[in-house]
Order: sequence, then structure tokens, then C-alpha cells
Amino acid sequence: MFFRNLTFFRFPTATDFSEVDTLLPHALLKPVGALEMNSRGFISPFGREEKEQLSHRIADHLWLTVGGEDKILPAAVVNDLLERKLEEIEEKEGRRPGGRERKRMKDDLLHELLPRAFVKSSRNDAFIDLQHGYVVVDTSSRKTGEYFMSDIRGLLGSFPAMPLNAEVAPRSILTGWIAGEPLPTGLSLGEECEMKDPVEGGAVVKCQHQELRCDEIDKHLDAGKQVTKLALVFEDNLSFVIGDDLIVRKLKFLDGALDQLEHADEDGRRAEFDARFALQSAEIRRLFLLLEEAFKLSKAD
Repeated sequence: MFFRNLTFFRFPTATDFSEVDTLLPHALLKPVGALEMNSRGFISPFGREEKEQLSHRIADHLWLTVGGEDKILPAAVVNDLLERKLEEIEEKEGRRPGGRERKRMKDDLLHELLPRAFVKSSRNDAFIDLQHGYVVVDTSSRKTGEYFMSDIRGLLGSFPAMPLNAEVAPRSILTGWIAGEPLPTGLSLGEECEMKDPVEGGAVVKCQHQELRCDEIDKHLDAGKQVTKLALVFEDNLSFVIGDDLIVRKLKFLDGALDQLEHADEDGRRAEFDARFALQSAEIRRLFLLLEEAFKLSKAD
């Protein structure tokens, strides 16, 4: 599997991960209980059926995976059943239960329905670059990334991971690139962008399949709009959209990167897994180091 989104966090490179494999068995995902809404814990990157190898490491890259189980209990279903019970009471007793009684009735319904609710399984994956001190979570949601940092924090006891902090406003960098300023070596413009007026409630312009160096774009820039999302291509290896929140979305591995897999030894599923892991982690590291320089990202040390 390939990551499709990249949410980065920085941590001090002195952080000790040597006990991860010893700690993971105590932080595994447990099946969601009959009266629980959800459960969360670590699973093997190789899948839930793997019970021995709970993490995976190649050189300075560590792969961790968090699994989840969530009960599916739509609010509309609960509210519909509650309304029926309220109507029964009103018909039999000639009264409409008050707020406190309705809340108790709703809680009773939840306890009744939870054991029979369907369970939805999920997983989140992250690479930890032990050499350069960053974690990258396969998500476009900062909140989901923060949850993963909390999971690692719970595993290690402490983990001072922080979102990326740029010394230069990302919007100004992205706007400069689309306005014709030189891009970092290896980067080129894609065909997608989003521009906003800096004032609250200002106009938003979204362009797709669009040549970004053109008079139409220049007019928006002249009107004061700033770039908040920008499609870029990194050599012939990666294409992606980066936002002013420094989250990478729509990540695609291109032929320049995928050609490397053709030369990998095909020796079963684990070998293919290792080849993809090595490819992804190496390309994401190259991209991170480029972004670190371009946006003057602060260190966590």
C-alpha cells in the first residue's frame, strides 16, 4: 500500500524507540466491548492477523499502525426508537416525558442497541524517521494525526511531537512560486491550485487542469489573492497538492519512483511489502528535506 496523504510532526531525534517492540504487546487493539462505542490500539503493519511482528523497521524508518473498531449506531435510528417510546407513554399515560426522563430513556436505548450494532474496522499508518526526527501519518486530517501522536505518547510514556512550524508563512511561499519565483530544485508546478482573498469571508478560486503560469492566474494574484493549495511535481517521482497547513494531499507515486519496484526481487508478499516500504520512506524523506529547506521548518530539538 502507498500513502495518499502526509501529515507531518516533528520530535527530538534523541527520543528513545528502542523499547517499542517490548511495549507494543501491552498496547494492542482490543475488540470493542458490548457496551463500548469504540476501541483503539496498535496492530501489526502486516495486518490484524499478524500477531508476532507488531512493528516494522528498515534502516532508520519505523512503521507503526493503529487500528480501530467503531460501533455503527446512527443517531436517526436511536431518535426514531425514542420517539416511538415517547408516543407510547403519551398515549397510555396522557403525558409527554420531560428532558431528564427523555435522556434516561435514550441512554437505556443505547445500552440496549450497542451489543447488536455493527462494527466498522479502520487503520492508520505512520512512518517514523528516526534519523531526521519526524513522523508522517497517512491522513489529511490534523486531528487524526494528533490522535496518532497521542497513541505513541501513551506507548512510550512521553512523546513531545509537534506539528510543523514554518519560519516563513507558507501562503507567501506558495504564492511566490505560482507568481514566477524560482522553485526548489526538482519541483515543478502541477495543474491545480486554490486561491483566497486574505480578508475573512473573501472570494475563493479553485483551478484544476489549468496551466498555472498564465494571465488568468496573474489577474487573481494582482487582485491580492493568496495561494492556499498548490499542485506540485517532484522530479518524475511524486505528484501532490500541498496546502498552507503544510499537509500533503493527493500524493501519487509516478513512474520515476515505481520503476524502482520493477528491479526489486519478487520473493513473496513480505518482500514486496519491504520493497514498497523502502521506496515510500526514501521518497517521503527526500520530499520532507526539500520542504524543510523551502519553508524553513523549525527543529524539534
